[in-house]
Amino acid sequence: MISNKINALWHPECYHGWGKSKRFFEGWYYKVVSENQRHAVAIIPGIAMDENGKKQAFIQILDGKNLNSTYHRFNPEEFQPTPKIHSLKIENNSFSQKKVILNLPEIKGELVFDNLSPWPSSIFSPGIMGPFSFVPFMECYHGILSMNHSINGTLMLNGKTLSFDKGRGYMEKDWGHSFPEGYIWMQSNHFSKKETSIKISVAKIPWLRSSFIGFIAGLMIEGRLIQFTTYNRTILENCSVNQKEVRIVMENKKYKLSIVAQREKGTSLAAPISGFMNGRIEESMNAEIHVVLFNKKNNNKILDDTGLSAGIEVAGKYELLLK
Repeated sequence: MISNKINALWHPECYHGWGKSKRFFEGWYYKVVSENQRHAVAIIPGIAMDENGKKQAFIQILDGKNLNSTYHRFNPEEFQPTPKIHSLKIENNSFSQKKVILNLPEIKGELVFDNLSPWPSSIFSPGIMGPFSFVPFMECYHGILSMNHSINGTLMLNGKTLSFDKGRGYMEKDWGHSFPEGYIWMQSNHFSKKETSIKISVAKIPWLRSSFIGFIAGLMIEGRLIQFTTYNRTILENCSVNQKEVRIVMENKKYKLSIVAQREKGTSLAAPISGFMNGRIEESMNAEIHVVLFNKKNNNKILDDTGLSAGIEVAGKYELLLK
């Protein structure tokens, strides 16, 4: 069991809950968008354990274009992760980095993923959490399993056959005991060039007896990932939110990143509080993210583009993040 935990530290895609019996959750997030962007679905399998040790496995399905979601509960014994690699089964459903097979009342089918682009990992910086991966008391940990990848396959959703052949996907996960008290999250990989992808999150992070505003952004351009993170000396210059849009400006030693995201109506999803899925958040999969990237050395504009079919969440006490 200890070896499984150590392996998971450097492999964020793997299950981290070995030996956990209460106040813990872990969930994987698969975003799939069809080639014509008429269909966008989020598939979220996971496990939840409350403070008293009550457990449940779950699979959430978000139909982003039709603005509805379903939450399926399973006995915890149906949650069957595999050590060393990400290969998860929940009843007659299975999940890995390469494939998803669904057999639920409203959705069935198989999707295959190829040409994955995970967040880089190293000995001292295992994934997107960087050195915070080694901190044992974090409220929530995060992993990027693929910023952008291709999809093939079909889903039967509410009686309709949806083709995801040549579609684009995104894959991440979270584990810990609760989502942050306030956070902003957004992602898109539908820019004018299919190699372009962005993911941004800003959150209030508890730290000992205090807290700080943590942030992570990754912009992938032509296979190159430009990182803006709390631990690589990026500065969060601006963060503002209103009913229509979110504006974020980040700057590191080499680049300046400006974001204007147009918000759209969201759909309610369950979210973890002290290990159990009793919270509620709103996620849209119809938003737009306008991205401008400057090279500070020569003040050249490297990117000026808009990402469509964007996922966005503005959750909790987001006003704590405003700057």
